[in-house]
Amino acid sequence: MALSAEDKCNVKEFWEKLGENTKVYGTEALVSGSLEVQAHGKKVADALSLAVNHMDDLPKALSSLSDLHAHKLKVDPVNFKFLSHCLLVTLARHHPGNLNPEVHASLDKFLSCVASVLTSKYR
Repeated sequence: MALSAEDKCNVKEFWEKLGENTKVYGTEALVSGSLEVQAHGKKVADALSLAVNHMDDLPKALSSLSDLHAHKLKVDPVNFKFLSHCLLVTLARHHPGNLNPEVHASLDKFLSCVASVLTSKYR
């Protein structure tokens, strides 16, 4: 599933509005996990910021993270989809006025692309 130019624009504009709060939202989205996973919020935010800045080549930008999660950390691939959903809920809770249906759809598509890239090394 490729991101359209409109999707990319929606994601970038929304992400810029989050500013430094991305770390807080990354942590909050992980609250359902263990304390070790919750402490991972800043890394989640940093990885997503990297992805936002490299939407034209997500596989290259996220290659090392994909290797890390598949081979070293051995994260269950289902967790990426679960985290995407939790992140969307968190963002909608904090930014209901900015997360209109079009932006929501673009973010969902973007997070699906990120999850797909991060699970690509499992195959």
